[in-house]
Amino acid sequence: MYILGINAYHGGASACLIQDGRLIAAVEEERFTRQKYWAGFPVRAIRYCLDAAGITAYDLDHVGVSRNPSANLVKKVLFTLKNRPSLNLIRDRIANAGKVGDLQSELVNALGLDAKALKAAFHNVEHHRAHMASAFFVSPFTEAAIFSVDGMGDFVSTMTGTGRDTKMEVLDTVNFPHSLGNFYTVISQWLGFPKYGDEGKVMGLAPYGEPRYMDKMAQVIRWQSSGDFELNLDYFATFADGDLMTWKDGTPAMPRLYSNKLIDLLGEPREPYGPLTPYHQDVAASMQQTLEEIEMALILRLQAKTGMKNLCMAGGVALNSAFNGKILPNTPFNEIYIQPAAGDAGTSLGVCYYIYHQILGKPRTFEMTDAYTGPAFTQDDINAALARAGLQGEVLDDDALCDRAAEAVAQSNVVGWFQGRMEWGPRALGNRSIIADPRFAETKDILNARIKKREKFRPFAPAVLQEATGDYFDQTYPEPFMLKVYNVLPDKQEVIPAVTHVDGTGRLQTVEEHINPLYYRLIQRFGEKTGVPVVLNTSFNENEPIVCTPDEAIDCFVRTRMDVLAIGNTLITKG
Repeated sequence: MYILGINAYHGGASACLIQDGRLIAAVEEERFTRQKYWAGFPVRAIRYCLDAAGITAYDLDHVGVSRNPSANLVKKVLFTLKNRPSLNLIRDRIANAGKVGDLQSELVNALGLDAKALKAAFHNVEHHRAHMASAFFVSPFTEAAIFSVDGMGDFVSTMTGTGRDTKMEVLDTVNFPHSLGNFYTVISQWLGFPKYGDEGKVMGLAPYGEPRYMDKMAQVIRWQSSGDFELNLDYFATFADGDLMTWKDGTPAMPRLYSNKLIDLLGEPREPYGPLTPYHQDVAASMQQTLEEIEMALILRLQAKTGMKNLCMAGGVALNSAFNGKILPNTPFNEIYIQPAAGDAGTSLGVCYYIYHQILGKPRTFEMTDAYTGPAFTQDDINAALARAGLQGEVLDDDALCDRAAEAVAQSNVVGWFQGRMEWGPRALGNRSIIADPRFAETKDILNARIKKREKFRPFAPAVLQEATGDYFDQTYPEPFMLKVYNVLPDKQEVIPAVTHVDGTGRLQTVEEHINPLYYRLIQRFGEKTGVPVVLNTSFNENEPIVCTPDEAIDCFVRTRMDVLAIGNTLITKG
């Protein structure tokens, strides 16, 4: 049985394919279009998934999308009418809902199919149910509390529930316009970060400040110790309906969400790319602290209500790794699972497993332990790409490749590392990574000057051998997907300064040999040479989506000041 899941007409358009409960492929459309967070219908991602399985659309048994225009319809209509939207907006929203609601026609038109020859049943899965399914049904838990929180989807911003074996039950929801995600977005916009997805940058800025303006945040979002919250809409631009996103040529955008009253409260907004003052840093810190306090209250309430010891999380806010790392030390939960594409892209994964388990009642047999679900390329593919670029390198076996790459990193070289299947989700996790030495603080400046060209306040991530995690961090709970921030031990902060953030933390990836043996071996060899089994790992890109193909990796290597490229079994050194 083949099931295709789709996230369409929303940021992070993606596709996922499973066969009899086994994950075959999952990928974001942005990796093919080369436009970050691409919205629209993910034609290329769908084609990749079908090709990876060796099937056509006519072999599909079920197809689903992570939007349901009928969900919460009465609430949506009443809110929309109350806010008197323009006729143009109504027309656009109806057109969008029509596309999502007529999934079969969209698939037929996109792939040039004969509709009569399709055997698949088509499903609309509510957005947050897809989020919840993406976390619970691929987790290692037979039962867990589930927490989904983001900006908005199908008129809901927050959903909690429980999962037991093949069924999930919804407990509570928070409806539009009240949203932790939109709260974070509106302050991020005021701080001069207006693009879709910029919230992650502001999370990196927050540790530079102090939460001095909690009183001002409390005016923007009111909340109680129980976790109940609501936005003070006076500080927000009028919401016409629950669907704020627009896109042109597939690039998602959000309108300005803050009103003039927020300017009265916080002052003149920062211009994008303008100077960052201590005041901006303190506002960012206050926003992050407010989010964490509300989320902690909600999670504690969920645990008390369910009595469960396992927690699954999903939604865009579940990418807030600074908060995620505080959950286990500060709650009764003993175990936690967040799949690597926790944001909206991951809903295509959730659609597949929602259909397979929740609707069809099929038994669970799959656990997602790695993020390597995208395209892979043979050595012949790589050789052809190198020939097109006029490059030659040395072909090595795995042991020699890891040893030479580790030596290059230990000699303060920046190494592009392109191996195996591309990662699923926003983090490079050792297959499409740039690797550098974490032992020198200046490594961060070198990376930004030579390759990344991003804000200096943004941290770089440590990748550490799982068995060495406790030697460098205050927690040892595995984190293979780089979705939690742990404290770097005080005596190790000077050992790995390039991956220690200003507040003494690191957003780590723990690496296990059985999950990624080649990447593990690289870090292990670096540890043998330096005494530090930790490397700096950042995504293989330059202000673009993470590279997908050998040609893209080679192009990034050539146009930047990267020193070494390990692509497949070929090692190339500049100079």
